[in-house]
Parts: sequence; structure tokens; C-alpha cells
Amino acid sequence: MNLKKLVAISDHFPNSASPRKKLVSGFGLGFVSIFILLFILFSTFSFKNPNSDKLFFQGFNTSNDDRIFLKNSTHFEQNPKPLVDENRAESNVSNDSYLDIRLRLLGIDGKWNTHLGNVTNNVKNGSFDEITTKVVDFKNTHVVKPKDDVKNGTFGAITMNPIEGKVKVFQDFGNGSVKSDGLDEDGGRVSKILRNFSRSFEDCDIFDGRWVRDDSKPYYPAGSCPYVDRDFNCYLNRRPDDEFVKWRWQPFGCEIPSLNATDFLERLRGKKMVFVGDSLNRNMWESLVCILRHSLKNKKAVYEISGRKEFKKKGFYAFRFEDYNCTVDFVCSPFLVRESSFKGKNGSFETLRLDLMDRTTSMYQDADILIFNTGHWWTHEKTSRGEDYYQEGNCVYPRLKALDAYTRALSTWAKWVDKNIDTRKTQVIFRGYSFTHFRGGQWNSGGQCHKETEPIFNTSHLTNYPSKMRAFDNVLRVIKTPVMYLNISRLTDYRKDGHPSIYRTVYKSLSPEQRIAAQDCSHWCLPGVPDTWNELLYASLLKVGRGSWKR
Repeated sequence: MNLKKLVAISDHFPNSASPRKKLVSGFGLGFVSIFILLFILFSTFSFKNPNSDKLFFQGFNTSNDDRIFLKNSTHFEQNPKPLVDENRAESNVSNDSYLDIRLRLLGIDGKWNTHLGNVTNNVKNGSFDEITTKVVDFKNTHVVKPKDDVKNGTFGAITMNPIEGKVKVFQDFGNGSVKSDGLDEDGGRVSKILRNFSRSFEDCDIFDGRWVRDDSKPYYPAGSCPYVDRDFNCYLNRRPDDEFVKWRWQPFGCEIPSLNATDFLERLRGKKMVFVGDSLNRNMWESLVCILRHSLKNKKAVYEISGRKEFKKKGFYAFRFEDYNCTVDFVCSPFLVRESSFKGKNGSFETLRLDLMDRTTSMYQDADILIFNTGHWWTHEKTSRGEDYYQEGNCVYPRLKALDAYTRALSTWAKWVDKNIDTRKTQVIFRGYSFTHFRGGQWNSGGQCHKETEPIFNTSHLTNYPSKMRAFDNVLRVIKTPVMYLNISRLTDYRKDGHPSIYRTVYKSLSPEQRIAAQDCSHWCLPGVPDTWNELLYASLLKVGRGSWKR
């Protein structure tokens, strides 16, 4: 056989191939070249997401939809729930095939796990969205390369300073101390705190966080609410600075909703809310009344049922919100248990019955929401000394430590709650101890705070968890009734700047020297810190979701 006959003549003489075959070969070669070029370009890592105007980093994803998703800093969760709007979040995971390719390029496997890699040193023309609706553009932004000693890419916090255009990384050592990378030079004032963001505020400890600057605060203009105790009204008492009202509590693990006063009133429609306790609970009560009142167009539809505008005397006070057929009340009961007297050999003397509730219980037993507190009166002279003062039955203790007496009083309160509160109707809440900030003495011995204008930023300056709240924790373990604990101790400890100090009405008749010697560093200016307590109350009620507070 002649093998040459089986070979196409064009194989020997390429130039003799037909023009049609030349054309097809040219197209094929061009197509392959373009495909290779596109593959190379596509494989090149880019921070820019072509599907939207997102910035995409290894470790977290920020977008223009007002949210930031983090899952334990190093792990993503498929289809995470948004912090604000679930429907809008769905757009983040559109085009699954492209997303899968992009994640593989970032080193994320099919199980949605990733290792926090080295972040690039410069992000030009980039922008971050704050967790709130404010958009902050960062110029010359530097994204910090994680420290070598940060294990597994976990962080205590990431702070973003819109003024300096810097990102600051903190490492949390688990003992309350925080180490900074030193980039932020503004003395610790930050505009954004992010740490291990969870799906929503329902999944995190909303009382574990930090104060961040927020110029949108307060909830009501200073001096606008006529029901603020004059001793709490630092604006009318001419406190010269107002920076203390421009701070917002930011939990480390989530975003909490702002207090929607209209929604709060709607959920309170036809119900009775009562604050029971000392003057610090009155501080909180007045704050809530002012927040809710400010949301109403018809301010005359809010009034104290007996017409009173001074609330310092012991007794019962009730604000009625006519349009919602609800009341927000305050019952003065500083110890919760009964102040009494005892007849001894040398006559009668005052005692505190640790085994009996105060006589005011009939004023609030039928409430739909009860907010209790007690603590500050236990530091006064008689209670702290504990000599011939505490009584149980017919026994007056010659000496009893205040903490022991406090625990016994809380046990009496818990027994009363278990016996008398209908949990199908009433939500019981206990607000924790609010720290004081007297320096150089106590409230009756020259303690001062009038020069404080900023919160504490260094956590090493904070106080340990109060022993009274440890006692409450023990009582909380044995009480049968579900109790919501507003653990505000830590967040108040930061706020040495929020007290009336010398800016109280009672001091106006005193000389400057006398005013400095007698200061209030335990109560709070209004507007001010108690507004945040009510914000956390609102979030906690939504979190539990009982009755009208179901979401």
C-alpha cells in the first residue's frame, strides 16, 4: 500500500490548504488566546466585588447596605441573619456560582471556613459603612496586619476612626485587659466597635460592650422635659459642657436597636409599668417618661395623675399616657424591705426588717412590667455600720455585716415575688447596681467628680463586679420566677463624666468652696446615662419577647 496516498496533501504542503480551513484555524487560535487571557485576569485577586460596590476582605465583608457581618472573626456562616433587614441581606448571596468561585480564590472551602490571611496594606478610594446608617469615607485608610501573637486570627475589637481615617485592632486577653496596636492616637475615643459580631442582639450579651461617640444622641433635647428632677437637670443648672450626652452603648457582640418610643408605647398600650426602688430608679423612671413624651405631638396627653411635678418625697407617682391608656409609675422603696422600729429597754429605735417586704407592695403587685432595684441606701451610715439596726422577727442583731443583711433582704424579695407575682401577666426585672465616682472622699466627706468630662477609656481603671450583685446572682439561682437582669454595673462604671456633681439646684445658695465640697457623683444628669438603661430595657423586653413584646 502506498502510504503517501493516505496523508492529506495539505500535510505536506501547508500553503496549499483551502482558504476556509485557514479562516477556521485563525478563529480557534484567537478564541483560545482570549480564553487564556480572561482566565488570568479572573484569577487575579481583587478587593472589588464586580457584583456590587462592596469591599471584600479576608475575614469580613463590608457593604453599602448599612451592615457588617462577622462570625467569630474567623468563620463565616452561610446565609447569616442581618442585623437590620433580612430582605436586603439576601442580595449579598446572589449569584451562587460566582460566589463559590470567589470564595475559593479567597481560601474559603465549601464548609464556609476561612483563615484570616494577611490583609493588604493600602485600600485606595475605599469606604466603610458604619453599622448605623451613617456612611463614613476613609481617606488614606490603613488596614492593620494582625500581630504575630494573635492566635487563629481572633480579635478583641476593631475600631474605626472616621476623623483620623484609621483602623485599630485590639487583642482581648480574656482578663478584662486590652492591648492596642497603637495606631489610634486620639486617646481611645472611637466611633465604631466591632467584636465577634453575632447574628442579632438576641444572641449576645448586650451589657458587655463599650461607649462610642454618637452625635445623634440624646433622645430628647436637654432642658425640654419638664418632669426631670431639678437636681438631675444639669442643663438648667448650667453645666458648661454637653459632651456627656453624646455617647452610645455598643455591645461587643451585636447591634442593639435604638429605643423606638412609638413602638414602646404601642406595646405598653393598656398596661401598667412600675419602677420600684430608690432614687436611682427614679432617675431611670424620669428618663423613660421624657423619652416617651418627646415622641408625642400632643404633650398635654401625658401627665402625673395627681398633678405633681416634684417626685423626691417618698410615695407613689404615676404618669398616664392618655392616647395609649397606659401608665409608667414609680414607687419609692429604697430597701424593698420594711423600715421599722423596735422598742428596747432604753426606748424605741429605727430598724430594718430583713424578713418583711415594704408596705408599698399593694401599689405594684398588679403591674404588667416591674423594674426593681436596691443598693445605694445600703452604703449609708446605719446600714453600712450594721449595729443594732437589722431585725428579723423579734431579734435585732447587735452587729450584722451589710452584705449579709442585703442578701437576706433580697431573699425576702425573691420569696415575695414567687408567692405573689402572676408570671402569666407580669414580667419581673431587676436593675443592677449603678456605680458612683466619688474621688477624694465619699458623698458625705468631700468626694468630687466635677472635673470629669469624658468616660473612662482604660479598662484597668474600672472597678470589680459589685459584691452586692454577686449576692443577687446567688438569689437569682434559687428564685422560681423568671427575672430579667439589667446588668448595668459595668457600663455605668465607665461614665465618671455623667453625674450632676456641683450642678444641682441645692448648691446654688452655697459658695464655690461649699459647692465643691458637696457633690452628687451617684445620680445621673438627664438626658444622660439612664437613657441608655431604658434603651437596654427596650432591647431586653424585645429579646425575651413575651406577650405584647413578641417580635
